[in-house]
Amino acid sequence: MEQEVGLIGFGEAGSTFALAGDWAAAAHVFDIQTDDGAARDAMLARYADAGVVPARVLDEALAGAPLILSLVTADQAQAVAQAAAKLIAPGALFCDMNSVAPQTKRAAARRIEAAGGHYVDVAVMAPVDPARLNVPLLLSGAQAGEAEVRLRALGFANSRVVGADVGRASAIKMIRSVMVKGLEALTAECVLAAQAADVLDEVLASLDASEKARPWDIRADYNLDRMLVHGTRRAAEMEEVVRTLEGLGTGAALTRGTVERQRAIGALGVKLPPDGLGAKIARITRDGATEGRLPLATLRQEELLGDGFSPSRE
Repeated sequence: MEQEVGLIGFGEAGSTFALAGDWAAAAHVFDIQTDDGAARDAMLARYADAGVVPARVLDEALAGAPLILSLVTADQAQAVAQAAAKLIAPGALFCDMNSVAPQTKRAAARRIEAAGGHYVDVAVMAPVDPARLNVPLLLSGAQAGEAEVRLRALGFANSRVVGADVGRASAIKMIRSVMVKGLEALTAECVLAAQAADVLDEVLASLDASEKARPWDIRADYNLDRMLVHGTRRAAEMEEVVRTLEGLGTGAALTRGTVERQRAIGALGVKLPPDGLGAKIARITRDGATEGRLPLATLRQEELLGDGFSPSRE
């Protein structure tokens, strides 16, 4: 029978997906832990419990596989692509579902495409548990449409193609993480300090009273408006917040970053911000680059998204 899926990595994501679908018996799985004498038996037992076909070496998992899913740790994603490029069947789809930067995925794509495979950038946009096969997926790359068809056949029910350029899907995920993971870290910095000062209940109550649900474009527009007009003053206030947190001994790493960002935007001297989020971003980018106050404002889009790498156009 034709091998339908080559699955690289059997950690939380890989095992969750295999167990959630009805394709486990068609999945040939390789995990690097099978190379570890101390972990090999436990991993082989997990394979057996899941009903997948065990591969003791990578080439057993990839041999003839028309669809390959790479679900490894971020630090191994590039090495896996490099190794897979030596083994991939011509025309096979290599779905890189790892959480890595666009630059990393473009480099991996070049290896896979040079070997005759088709590389697809897949961004997993939520925790795999409890969503399992309903987890949101964003796909980009020249063969993203075909990959979406194959993934839906496996039961992935919530996927969307976002472009033909490798790196676009992962850019969305990585940049979104600035907000999502940043808010998580800010939450920790806030509540740890509040607890240390014995004011946690009051701080949380104050946040509840001031929070108003608004779309993010409106929230971002408002936030940039306040920073343009009041950033210098707010930076000074946040310096005092840094002193407060350091005095409590709970740390102020993120708050220091807030000081720098507020001061840089406030120093642009925009007293009457333009209307609309896009106009504010453009003003900050232009003036920040001119004044040299915002180093990141000079980052060209292609430094993030590369040259719009699409294997079909190489």
